[in-house]
Amino acid sequence: MLLFVGVLVSQGLPAVIATLSVAGWGLLLVALFHLLPLLLDAEAIRVLFDRASGAHPQRSAVLTRWAGESAVCLTPAGQIGGPVLMARHLSQGGVPMAQAAAAITVAITMQTLAQILFALLGVGLLGARATQLTQPAVRMALMIACAVLALTTVTFYFVQRRGLFGGVMRWAGRFSGNRDWSGLMSQAAAIDAAVGDIYRRRRRVGWCFMLSLIGWLVGTGEVYLILVLLNSPVSWRDALLLESLGQAIRGAGFAIPGSLGVQEGGYLLLAPLAGLTPNAALALSLAKRARELLLGLPGLAYLHFSERSWRRRQAAEVRAGYVESKLD
Repeated sequence: MLLFVGVLVSQGLPAVIATLSVAGWGLLLVALFHLLPLLLDAEAIRVLFDRASGAHPQRSAVLTRWAGESAVCLTPAGQIGGPVLMARHLSQGGVPMAQAAAAITVAITMQTLAQILFALLGVGLLGARATQLTQPAVRMALMIACAVLALTTVTFYFVQRRGLFGGVMRWAGRFSGNRDWSGLMSQAAAIDAAVGDIYRRRRRVGWCFMLSLIGWLVGTGEVYLILVLLNSPVSWRDALLLESLGQAIRGAGFAIPGSLGVQEGGYLLLAPLAGLTPNAALALSLAKRARELLLGLPGLAYLHFSERSWRRRQAAEVRAGYVESKLD
């Protein structure tokens, strides 16, 4: 948060807000446009499910993705809490927890791999501008961002293939004393088996990757639209460069909730590459934050009421079972 405030103040907050205000109600259009990549990401989750064993409806996948993205953007748990909530939401909708957790794990891995390819596309575009590559700050930031993304994703993938969830439970069990973890260990083993089963279905995983990549590419339109609304239009190529490299820098700051300050600093760093002023770059970032609020707050509200409704159903089933046992 301090980094976020510091970046804004350093550039003159009133001037940045004045630039952002030019967009006005157009921010609603930005939020509506974001539904396109959200739908693609939801489809990337849905294709991992086997129709023969009970299809996972598109509507449920969309709601799951919406709720998860809202949690990632607006809650302190961020990148960790979002996937957990997504898997829980799927399981509450009738998908076995092992399959739900496995599908979300694989979908996130493929999305991050697609993001790395998307970032490399931006680096390729940047390579055509040799003069910009001579800037040490730009070169170093991009190298670090891509390296962090690649290292964490590759590590995450190989740990999954070696039994991620079982390993976590075994590690936790060492510090649990005499507590019985057998039930959780069985559940973790089931998730690891489900993850392996999904990866063996290479066609489905390939579709998941391609849909995620298309989602990243479509997201370029959001940057293009925002800058048009801010009266700072850029070419489609520059919008692609800003989105791909900006998302890579944001992704490298995954440990910071919402990447507050990291995203803003990234756009400031990339602004000269697209001929943007610092105020326009920060207004672009704030417009994205506004879109996150416009879609994220309703998403968190939906998640809250969905959780409460599920708990009520569970309580009703328990009461019904108790009454039935008494009658017997």
